[in-house]
Amino acid sequence: MAEARESVRPGLPESVGYALKRVFLGRPLITEQLRNERLSKKVALGVLSPDAISSSAYGPEEMLLALLPYAGAAAFTLVLPITGAVLVILVLVTASYRQVVTVYTRAGGSYAVTRDNFGPKIAQIAAAALLIDYVVTVAVQASAGTVAVVSALPEFGPYSLEITIGVVVILCLANLRGLREAGGPFALPTYLFSVLVGLVIITGVIKHFAVGLPVYDPAHLPGTVAVHHGSGLVEGATVLVLLRSFANGGSSLTGVEAISNTVSALRKPQGRNARTVLTVMACTLGFLVAGVSLLAHFTHATPYLAGYPSVLSQETQAVFGHGTAGHVLYALVQAATALILYTGANTSFNGFPFLASFVAEDRFLPRQLTKRGHRLVFSNGIVSLTVLAVALLAATGGTVNALVPFYAIGVFTGFAMAGYGMTKHHLSHREPGWRRRLAVNCSAGVLSTLVVLIFAVAKFTEGAWLVVVVFPLLVAVLIRVNREYRQEAAILNEVRGTPVEQATYSYHHVYVLVNNVDLAMLEALRYAHTLRLSEAEAVHFMLDAAHAQHLRTRWDDLGIAVPLKIVDCPDRRLVHAAAQFILEAGEGRENTEVTVLLPRRSYAPLLGRLLHDRTADHLAHVINRIPHTVATIVPYDVQARIRQRFPRPPEERLTRGYEHLRDRVVGQPPEPLTEHNAPRPEPDATTIAAVEPGHLVTVDGRLHSITDEERGDHRVLLGTLTDSTGSLTLEFHDAHPDLAAGQLLRLTGQAHLRDRSLVISDPGYRIIGTAGE
Repeated sequence: MAEARESVRPGLPESVGYALKRVFLGRPLITEQLRNERLSKKVALGVLSPDAISSSAYGPEEMLLALLPYAGAAAFTLVLPITGAVLVILVLVTASYRQVVTVYTRAGGSYAVTRDNFGPKIAQIAAAALLIDYVVTVAVQASAGTVAVVSALPEFGPYSLEITIGVVVILCLANLRGLREAGGPFALPTYLFSVLVGLVIITGVIKHFAVGLPVYDPAHLPGTVAVHHGSGLVEGATVLVLLRSFANGGSSLTGVEAISNTVSALRKPQGRNARTVLTVMACTLGFLVAGVSLLAHFTHATPYLAGYPSVLSQETQAVFGHGTAGHVLYALVQAATALILYTGANTSFNGFPFLASFVAEDRFLPRQLTKRGHRLVFSNGIVSLTVLAVALLAATGGTVNALVPFYAIGVFTGFAMAGYGMTKHHLSHREPGWRRRLAVNCSAGVLSTLVVLIFAVAKFTEGAWLVVVVFPLLVAVLIRVNREYRQEAAILNEVRGTPVEQATYSYHHVYVLVNNVDLAMLEALRYAHTLRLSEAEAVHFMLDAAHAQHLRTRWDDLGIAVPLKIVDCPDRRLVHAAAQFILEAGEGRENTEVTVLLPRRSYAPLLGRLLHDRTADHLAHVINRIPHTVATIVPYDVQARIRQRFPRPPEERLTRGYEHLRDRVVGQPPEPLTEHNAPRPEPDATTIAAVEPGHLVTVDGRLHSITDEERGDHRVLLGTLTDSTGSLTLEFHDAHPDLAAGQLLRLTGQAHLRDRSLVISDPGYRIIGTAGE
């Protein structure tokens, strides 16, 4: 009796791509395992601020890079007021974002602010700014992290670009496996860097006033940037030079918006906690930027053409000296710097995919960016970010100075849009104290806009021109994508007033397009006879007379009853000829439906695309535009039959057989279909495979699917219960609103056979959790 039923589903072979995905990404996670971990203020500060705080490692150096070739030694004095101007903007932007996180406690940051106050189209300015910012952040932070590494280990300097790209790829793979920015391990680099660099600053200031610090002489240091040797302030410090230095220093403020993008990740009260974290982060960043600039003023630490050793590295050596303790502390500072910078790069791998999914949900980016992948992460967004960041690194050589011009335009545009959005919010709601808040937000928006203009002008010839060009193009592309989605929806959603009854035609003509007489064509003919047709006809468009004659002879030899029509196609425009033929065939026939069947042969995934075209798809695309005509592709899997007919020797199956590839690489037997969605039965429960008809059993399983079906005058709830051994059908004749697909159930009932399948009617059950527990 047990052999007559079909309770155990056979395992299907997995594809090569899936097997490789299991190797690199591990076991897939199920949807119920998606968890939103809430962060405490201490952890949130460490997790959400490495991008901002770590920018102190290269922001002051970028100011000096713009000053030294023109202002000479005066640059070490000018860097202080320029740093002061940057810190003023930091204070204003922080005050503006304190209001953002108070009002908008969900994720989204400036994009959410702009969308709510100006609408989705204007919000694409913020979206484009943030998307560009995230891409450049990965490149800049990873490059700066590598600078910290090669400053301590200069022998690896010639391989800086390769190291940086390798780090980005590793971050990509780690995030595809489901890396999470939560918990102590991700907060540690921020605290370690802040403490160690703070120690460098405090020790350096004390030593400067107590015993003095060593002073570097760029003129006698080979490899440093060119240093102007005139009077400096008079000859070299032009307004444009000062603006360039200020624009470079603006890179120190990147990442300030990170907390506003992930307010929802904090514990409640989210707004108040976010304000606290934002304030502490800004204070820490301001202290570190000011301290690094001040030590540069004291020590004359000078940037190098190669990018290393960094200014911070030189300052650390000057402060701690060259003794054993100094070497240890120096190594710790460089390690902490590299760690926080690489962690800062990783923040984009969380921010970019989430932002892209928000924009895609609004239908301004492809909807594929909203889908979670193998490990419950937005895999398409992660891969897209990696490709763009690696391309940017390759194009710029991976140097921080070459990347900075791409940086702050996107950052400060996001600041400006958040300021303007909150200004509109205050004007609309006029809450108590709204005038003061409006002044802060409007000032932040205007000042950030000025910084964008300064960057665009001062850094235009150094690469900012590319962002100036790409930015509006990206906004235009986002709006164009949205228009395409809206037009598609306008067509597909015209369901009101459209009858759902079956359309009736007095005449149904089926054409089977024939290129060769083979099994794929015969399968299409068989399918044609299953349709409710009035007439069937095979059609071959003649591109080669000899082939057409051979096809006719073979057709007659096989005695195929369906008539074959050969249509001349002298200009070899097959798609045009087929469409014209179908149009002419339907002329003069009222109330006629035409179905065109297109045999499509499926071959090997890679070689098939190289060795065969996609003619059936092109034909279907055009024919489906003809009124009252439907093109249907009839697939025929040639590759599957090749594997059946010509099995590979065991030593070759690794590259051709899906099952063998998985067995060898993953090292486990083929997985049942229920691997990811069924629980392991408890010891006192019966597995589905062991259930016998007529016996009272207790079964643990997952409610894989549920259907509400009408039978006569009452409704029946049908469900499919699965475990790791098979499946059975559940039948409930009463309402059970507490049941839902995905639940784990323990049920008790008597099984019986129906149509060779196991069915348990009206079992007793208990919900024991979800599949993720």
